[in-house]
Amino acid sequence: MQKSLDFFAFQCKIVGMNRYQKQAILQDLQKKMVFLAGPRQAGKTTLAKIVAQEFNSSIYLTYDHLEDRRIILNEAWLSSVELIILDEIHKMPKWKNYLKGVFDTKLAHQKILVTGSARLEIFNHVGDSLAGRYFLHRLMPLSPAECEKVHVPYTIDHFLERGGFPEPFLAQDLIDANRWRLQYVDSLLRVDVLDFENIYNLNAIRLVFELLRERVGSPISYTSIAEDVAISPHTVKKYIQILEALYIVFRVTPFSKNIARSLLKEPKIYFFDTGLVKGHDGIKFENFVATCLLKHVFAKIDYQAENYTLKYLHTKDRQEVDFALIHQSKIEKIIEVKHADAEISPSLNYFSTKYKIPAIQVVKELKRERIDKGIEIIRGSNFLKTLDL
Repeated sequence: MQKSLDFFAFQCKIVGMNRYQKQAILQDLQKKMVFLAGPRQAGKTTLAKIVAQEFNSSIYLTYDHLEDRRIILNEAWLSSVELIILDEIHKMPKWKNYLKGVFDTKLAHQKILVTGSARLEIFNHVGDSLAGRYFLHRLMPLSPAECEKVHVPYTIDHFLERGGFPEPFLAQDLIDANRWRLQYVDSLLRVDVLDFENIYNLNAIRLVFELLRERVGSPISYTSIAEDVAISPHTVKKYIQILEALYIVFRVTPFSKNIARSLLKEPKIYFFDTGLVKGHDGIKFENFVATCLLKHVFAKIDYQAENYTLKYLHTKDRQEVDFALIHQSKIEKIIEVKHADAEISPSLNYFSTKYKIPAIQVVKELKRERIDKGIEIIRGSNFLKTLDL
């Protein structure tokens, strides 16, 4: 497997990696603007430039570069350009008004692709609305399901060691992957956070970040973290919201509708980059499953226009299940994640029996798949490769 991964890494460095969402983006560009959002270094720029190869003429402009910024402000691209790629445009003051004007006055043959490493959709409530003028595409790190679609060799262990971001995943060796991660974290906390919002205590947000790495998969107490960092719970919540807005972490909150005594309100925190998780292999596997499930939920929303969310279940008497897929405000299935435990989780059995909910126990190390008490016990690799993208 290592030789195959190394060979594919060599290929990707030469030709660029073709992501599964390429065709969907090309189709949507014929209708509206496309917003391509997602974590930094998830492959948005590479994918945008691969999409550009499908056009006779294109221009790539990033608001981070001074010369590009002048072209953006003056809309000084040639009329013959077919695809206009605008990167990090959300850093521009009144960017939504700007995009609205560009879209409404562009020539008929011109298409607009907007990329950014912040959650562009969270700005919907700010300024003039862009409703009806764009489709949102969220590019997440690689997953087994995507690797199956684009014929990239993988193992679950490789994902847990490297994470799903293309560069460390395809790196020649683990040292290169770890060097990438050190630079990645430094860039996130020194550059992206400051670009997003004025933070005067960078050391505090770094400490919050480090504590979250150690508490993946557990309900987060803002008060507990505040005491450890010597800041207020309100500030902790604000910092986590910033990390979430920058696609560094994501929250999974408890589901309560129609579940008696689901009183716990604390979210669980997971990282988009599984390689950042500190802890045993079991918690790393849980984080990886969380990223794949979130990618699945985003695909349901972005490409099938279905109302999905990812939650977890927890009652005051400590019955807890790791994940619940929610469709139209109802639980579609519940999922418990285990590293090597084939015995059915008592909590999974409790919820499945009491509320008649389809249940799956996903196990990384499993000798034999089976159905027990109506609960499907499935090998992690088989479950993850079948999720929608």
